[in-house]
Amino acid sequence: MSRTIHVLSVQNLNEDQLQRLRSISPQLHIEQRSGSPEEMLTPETEVLYGSSGRFNLQKASSLRWVQVDSAGVNHLHNTPLWHSDITITSANGIHAIQIAEHVLMGLLALGHHLPQMQRLQQAHQWGHHNFQPPFELRGATLGIVGYGAIGREVARLASAFGMRILATKQPGRPTTFDGWTSANTGDPTGSLPERYYSLEELSVMLAESDAVVLAVPLTERTRHVIGSDELAVMPPHALLVNIGRGALIDQEALIKALQEGRIGGAALDVTDPEPLPPESPLWNIDNVIITPHVSGGSAHYNDRVVELFTENLRRYLHDEPLLNIVQRELGY
Repeated sequence: MSRTIHVLSVQNLNEDQLQRLRSISPQLHIEQRSGSPEEMLTPETEVLYGSSGRFNLQKASSLRWVQVDSAGVNHLHNTPLWHSDITITSANGIHAIQIAEHVLMGLLALGHHLPQMQRLQQAHQWGHHNFQPPFELRGATLGIVGYGAIGREVARLASAFGMRILATKQPGRPTTFDGWTSANTGDPTGSLPERYYSLEELSVMLAESDAVVLAVPLTERTRHVIGSDELAVMPPHALLVNIGRGALIDQEALIKALQEGRIGGAALDVTDPEPLPPESPLWNIDNVIITPHVSGGSAHYNDRVVELFTENLRRYLHDEPLLNIVQRELGY
């Protein structure tokens, strides 16, 4: 007789989403409870769907796998879960559609001077005599730092605008994508970039890029991956979009470059720190768009997580490799 696998969700899934999980196999005993894992875990729990790693592992002696609902896992660092041998899988890939659209929104808004236009509108000024020609995406070069699910969907959309694509990847890694993403999105074969660069070659890519998108996880290696030296090699018209983590950029160096007109503009969905303090000069720089870390939000968020979790539960039942396994030695 097949054994029962106890699955606990401490996230807010609706009944239809829970039923999708239950329909995978009668082996699965799936419960949803409100509260922290610390309060809800039992000795029978084998699989947890949650977001926190701060709980007493002794309360979950059967726990073997945790599926988190976020792509980034730096909030799990230095938690009991992180220091255990329990498998962690991320929700990498579920943000690709909405974040890629957010990136294109930023590029188009900056390129067509939307912030300046909005200020003229608020001041009831026509401003036609001050109009500057737009930065057109067609024919421009886009450098993507981090070519995962999000980076690949950005590349797909940007290539439809006629942009030339460059991207970074780890040396030795294949160009094909082995993670999860929604059907018919991204660049599964990795064929869109004209050339790939390692992070050690980043300055070469930046010098060629009319726009740059940061879509890498935050690790010690990527902290301040864009600093004074990197900003100095970017063309003065270049646009910078950050949808990763605020600390990917040396923010003081960016402020200085913007104030001195050494960069064309920035769209920042993430800052360092968050929330961005009211006194930060970034709020008042004309060619900066700030959004409050909302690019990953979607009305379809839970549906996409459940789609990923469903596939991983199926794989778990059949002893197949799970998707999006977190590599602790890399930090993500």
